[in-house]
Amino acid sequence: MTTPNYGSKRVVVGAHYGLRDWLAQRATAVLMALFTIALLVQVLFGAEMGYAKWQGIFSAQWMKLLTFVTVIALLYHAWVGFRDVLMDYVKPVGVKLVLQVATIVWLVGCGGWAVQVLWRL
Repeated sequence: MTTPNYGSKRVVVGAHYGLRDWLAQRATAVLMALFTIALLVQVLFGAEMGYAKWQGIFSAQWMKLLTFVTVIALLYHAWVGFRDVLMDYVKPVGVKLVLQVATIVWLVGCGGWAVQVLWRL
């Protein structure tokens, strides 16, 4: 006995990331907003701005960790947004692949630079 076929299976074409990426964009945006508020509080309530103050703000280990997590969130946020733009507007597959690889290399480089800056202070 065979099972009845109630219709053809739907073939999904494209990235089909949908809800996961939408939530990731919102979560990373909230994290970046909270970081901005934490940084503004430290900048506004303190001594005159200068190198010593910036060094003091980012010398605390918790601030370095929060900044690092925020940088990772920013990089992921940028990747999701740029990847979606490329998928929507760049039609030639080869060009799209080259741009995606270039974007990944650039974002990883930015992340490495951020780590270097954070732990060199």
